[in-house]
Amino acid sequence: MSTKSKLFDQFPAVSTKEWMDRIAVDLKGADFYSRLVWKTGMGIDVMPFYRQEDIEKLEFADSLPGELPFIRGKKTGSNNWRIRQNIAVTDYAAANRKAMGILERGVDSIGFYISDPGSASRENFKILLKDIDPEVVELNFLSDGMAKEIVVLYTDYINRNGFSPEKVTGAIEADPLSRLMLNGTLCIPVGQGFDYLSSVARLTSSLPGFRAVHLNASNFRNAGGDIVQELAFGIAMGTEYMAQLTKRGISADVAASKIRFSFGTGSEFLPEVAKLRAARLLWSVVTSRFQPGNDGATGMEIHCVTNRWNKTEKDPYTNILRTQTEAMSAILGGTDSLTVEPFDIVFR
Repeated sequence: MSTKSKLFDQFPAVSTKEWMDRIAVDLKGADFYSRLVWKTGMGIDVMPFYRQEDIEKLEFADSLPGELPFIRGKKTGSNNWRIRQNIAVTDYAAANRKAMGILERGVDSIGFYISDPGSASRENFKILLKDIDPEVVELNFLSDGMAKEIVVLYTDYINRNGFSPEKVTGAIEADPLSRLMLNGTLCIPVGQGFDYLSSVARLTSSLPGFRAVHLNASNFRNAGGDIVQELAFGIAMGTEYMAQLTKRGISADVAASKIRFSFGTGSEFLPEVAKLRAARLLWSVVTSRFQPGNDGATGMEIHCVTNRWNKTEKDPYTNILRTQTEAMSAILGGTDSLTVEPFDIVFR
């Protein structure tokens, strides 16, 4: 009777010293660090190989998906992600036709940028969302104002058409801190801006999967910041949103559930994967300090978008290769949704 054994049990263990001795022979006197060690833009040494002993002292190395502190995300069934594309809405019927076209090609998350929020109405929303199932497609709305009115219109559309509010996902993408950062001012005093944001969050309470804040940490990357700076400033902004929302009577669980982070994904493949794990760990620490009643509230929702600052005009088709690796970093890092911008986005 034959017995089965594991293949690697048939080979003797190889120590790190034996690996290094073999590499030294193959390098024929060349320096190991200059030839084989890759240094990231932040000065971190990336070794050509790693061994079990390298992760034995890492506290969260054995963390599984769905487990606190959600380093590998909250998804336990599969690593699915939504494919997102934004559409500028100037003509509501034309925007609907474009949306239906990209949905047929595999997109399952749409960002409608309503350039004139004053044009939003019940009739125009009926035109814009015709034949789109919000229980299947993630719908996000961006505008330069009137976020409360858009939430009311969308909630009304959901209720009138018999969709289940519990199955609806998306966001009204308010982010007053990013607007303040980019423009140096808000149209109203900052305190009133947070008052307005808290009222938007309350309006979305009937849609548990619908976010009120889309925190654009990607702005820091496109301004030239590195991964550490993007994380530091992005988490700081998220902390301020949590503080301001809870200060205004919104529970920590609800406040956390209304915030989505948007990160820019750059060309450093492995550090970008690690960034999303580090972001989840940091956010779990922050949200836990607000003492939510549900541990699941400490999980971070992440959207990723390919960076712009590293794209070229002179040889634009190389941008396709860059966005390819950037998308893979976001996917392997466990992003919840992803926008791969056009290769010519920086000059057309």
